Amino acid sequence: MSAERPTAEELRRGMTVEIVQEDADPRSEDTEPIIGEIGVVYGDEPDGPHVKLKSGVVGHVRSVAPDE
Repeated sequence: MSAERPTAEELRRGMTVEIVQEDADPRSEDTEPIIGEIGVVYGDEPDGPHVKLKSGVVGHVRSVAPDE
């Protein structure tokens, strides 16, 4: 996986990612990312892969969270 934003093909259910909520501006530096596990990957969009987290939050992936 590249250091840049992943594609929908690179994402899998259960991966921990940082997302920007669907109704937030993904280009804004002030937008606080949400970290959670992927429940559903919907596909690629211009703002990043569209996913639904297991918590129910829907948004666009900014990055994959690093393994701890």
